[in-house]
Amino acid sequence: MLKRGPKQLTLYSILYDKIPENHVLKLIDKTVDFCFINTLLADSYSKHLGRPAKEPEMMAKLLILQYLYNLSDVRVIEEAALNLAYLWFLGLNPEEGLPDASLLAKFRTQRLKDTTVDDIIQEVVRQCVEQGIIKGTGLSIDATHTAANTIKKVPERLMKHLAKKIFRAVEEENGSIPSEINTEIPDYKIIADHQLAKKTMKEYLNQVIQTVEENDLLAQRPQIQEAITKARDIIDEPKFLVQKSIRSLVDKDARVGYKSKTDSFFGYKIEFAMIPEELRTLKRMRCGYRHLLWRQGLLSQIDP
Repeated sequence: MLKRGPKQLTLYSILYDKIPENHVLKLIDKTVDFCFINTLLADSYSKHLGRPAKEPEMMAKLLILQYLYNLSDVRVIEEAALNLAYLWFLGLNPEEGLPDASLLAKFRTQRLKDTTVDDIIQEVVRQCVEQGIIKGTGLSIDATHTAANTIKKVPERLMKHLAKKIFRAVEEENGSIPSEINTEIPDYKIIADHQLAKKTMKEYLNQVIQTVEENDLLAQRPQIQEAITKARDIIDEPKFLVQKSIRSLVDKDARVGYKSKTDSFFGYKIEFAMIPEELRTLKRMRCGYRHLLWRQGLLSQIDP
């Protein structure tokens, strides 16, 4: 559930006076009032049950900081704990703690949806129009492609890596791999029929998962459970075997797209809109929203 009532500043908040007025985070804060995010996402939280949740506005601002300073989930939490400007932008007192980095992923996948993302962008633009920051009547819409920083892999190879991840989890938590688990991964490369190779690897991976789950001792270990859950989520995706889903365990959001009928790419498609007149601060912030959302896999995800 969400916390109720305004936040009270503490004595330590006087440290925020050190932040210059022309700091980019202060400029963004003056441009947009982000409190609408709490109202927008209120229905995705229980009103009366559960522990108090982290404020949606603060979680969204953490995602903005990620984009502005090119930080990972873990790194943005580490940096925010030490940076007064970050803490001020997040609406926290200097001595307050930050959420665990894992909550950022949950916030993106469980709270932010495609429709919510559009609503956030529309509200930000609306506020900027009201303040006279966005002017002009012309609008130019375009798109560009960005390659992923990894290579795409065939489903057979991905399933091979998923099996190895399960083996590593079993070995780390159990000390050794029980003899009943078949660790002889089929050599899919020698199978000429691509469809047969995918079927063979999927049957093998399912057999490994079933064997591990039938062992009550192994099935209860958290790392093993996590490895199995991730494997099942991937191979049970209907688009996986037809190569329209995940193609890399390093970058799970990247997809194969086509610039033309014969020219493909592996990565992301960025959509953006430009108007004739806009201030530099807004331009950076608005483009940042779009860039951030496609990086998180919440906007313009491409299927072949």
